[in-house]
Amino acid sequence: MKVDPRKATPGRHGGPLLEIGDEFVEISVFEANVPPRFRLYFSDAMSRPREPTREAVTIETVRPKGERQSFDFRACDGFLESTSGIPEPHEFDVILALTRAGERQTYQTRFAEAAHGHDHGAHGHGHGHTHGVVDPAITTTALGLWAIRWSFAALFVTASLQAAVVFLSQSVALLADVIHNFGDAATAIPLGIAFMFARRPPSRRFTYGLGRVEDLAGVAVVLTILTSAVVAAYVAIERLLHPHEVTHIGALIAASFIGFVGNEGVAIFRIKVGKEIGSAALIADGYHARTDGWTSLAVLVGALGVHVGYPIADPIIGLLITAAILGIVWQSVKAVFSRMLDGIEPEIIDEVRGTASSVAGVVEVGEVRARWIGHRLRAELNLSVAPDITVLASDRIATEVEHQLHHHLEFLAAVTIRVAPSTEPSDARQASALHEHDDLSPHGH
Repeated sequence: MKVDPRKATPGRHGGPLLEIGDEFVEISVFEANVPPRFRLYFSDAMSRPREPTREAVTIETVRPKGERQSFDFRACDGFLESTSGIPEPHEFDVILALTRAGERQTYQTRFAEAAHGHDHGAHGHGHGHTHGVVDPAITTTALGLWAIRWSFAALFVTASLQAAVVFLSQSVALLADVIHNFGDAATAIPLGIAFMFARRPPSRRFTYGLGRVEDLAGVAVVLTILTSAVVAAYVAIERLLHPHEVTHIGALIAASFIGFVGNEGVAIFRIKVGKEIGSAALIADGYHARTDGWTSLAVLVGALGVHVGYPIADPIIGLLITAAILGIVWQSVKAVFSRMLDGIEPEIIDEVRGTASSVAGVVEVGEVRARWIGHRLRAELNLSVAPDITVLASDRIATEVEHQLHHHLEFLAAVTIRVAPSTEPSDARQASALHEHDDLSPHGH
């Protein structure tokens, strides 16, 4: 049997994903060590890893000019790795052959430079726990999206059960905790909106695509949580000034434990998946959910206080939980608006500069700029090269810089490189060539 899945979607490690019977095989090129080698990752229909097949597996590459090369594989921890290296460039047709039950089956796909897998352990850029900011490491893996969907469902069910008890007990503390849990569940909203619009290609009007919709969704989520927190604070203060009897203490205690169990389950799930896909943000979300579980137990303290004759305990706990929500809102506001104003993590700029500087032929790296558009990264940089080399040689250096940047920055969508001779420092040369008109930014001719 032979198929040609040339429209195969990318897998967890960026390589093409082939459907083979009841499982999937991802073909990746791993370049953390020299020379680069093929790696094969096996998973089921839910993107859960499977142990590699123990039967015969080979790969044959066919390059544009017809050159062919065969690769055998050895079993490693969770994947198969080719026993020989792959020469550059990494653009070729791949014919994967598997022998099962004595029958040889072949599968063919196209492999290009973008389909590389790398060890990004040293290049991770986690974004912490911020509502409305989508983590790239989650969005680029089916397992990450699956984790977000199920986390949303679990927190939504938890908050809904607690909301039912709020109507019975009239507990302000539990109301604040319900808002907190609904806010955590709402993190999935910008993810869904971003993917709905991200599928649309760039147009003549939106030449960069619609990735900025993700930022607008983030603002909407933060404003929604802020409004809910203000309502919770108002109700708690009103209850302090005008005490109201809290009833159904048993149901209130049960709702507190429901909040704790729901958040702890989500915490374990997010941390486990985050470690599997290398998402620092998903791991941080997991630990945040664990903290939220203890926040839910604070409702229990308020309920016990009411039970022993201190009704003021309930609104006080409600105010404390509201304060925690406002702290998260402030952190999220800074992150969301930083993205909207083209803010970038300084370590990413350091990564771009260091990677470009390490390429042979680069004399100096001048100005470096980068920004997020949705959950994809775009970068611009100025390079200086030796003044006596040819234009063709300069172009090859720039191409290699771009190649290395794509390897080191997992979420880089595009890079613009300006190359000039190193007769003087690149930034000084650029400044001398710039002109100003009125209050507009300087530009060169």
